[in-house]
Amino acid sequence: MNLQFDPVCAADAEALLHMARAFHQEDGHPLDSGGEMAVAQIATGEPFARAWIVRQADDAIGYVVLTLGYSIEYGGRDGFIDDLYLVPAVRGSGVGRQVLHFALSEATALGIKTLHLEVETDNESAIRLYRSAGFEVTGRTLMLCHLKPEDSTTA
Repeated sequence: MNLQFDPVCAADAEALLHMARAFHQEDGHPLDSGGEMAVAQIATGEPFARAWIVRQADDAIGYVVLTLGYSIEYGGRDGFIDDLYLVPAVRGSGVGRQVLHFALSEATALGIKTLHLEVETDNESAIRLYRSAGFEVTGRTLMLCHLKPEDSTTA
């Protein structure tokens, strides 16, 4: 299976947004305006994200986004596979394994020491794929807090 991994650029913004909408809708958390703005920022060079359109025979069949962070616990630069999406027609054919291998190689090249990801608990095929690549359940609870600009003035 011959895949191309093309770095996302401004010309890919619509294709990326279309696939991101499909992915997030399918996963049960549709993109809001903030998510759509984040996709646009990635397409125009967000410094804390790297993204690639996955193509097969010049057809866009998915995308993968790595985001960059830093962790004392994990020894420096860490990251997230923020999104990994494949169109339904290619799932189960080994493409996901190739895309994941590519993402792991790129993360290593970026100096990422620990790579994280989130997966829906009922997405058994994705869980199997990620486990086969060495990802493990941490036993911790991932938590979040949505910050607003006005929050910085109250601290």
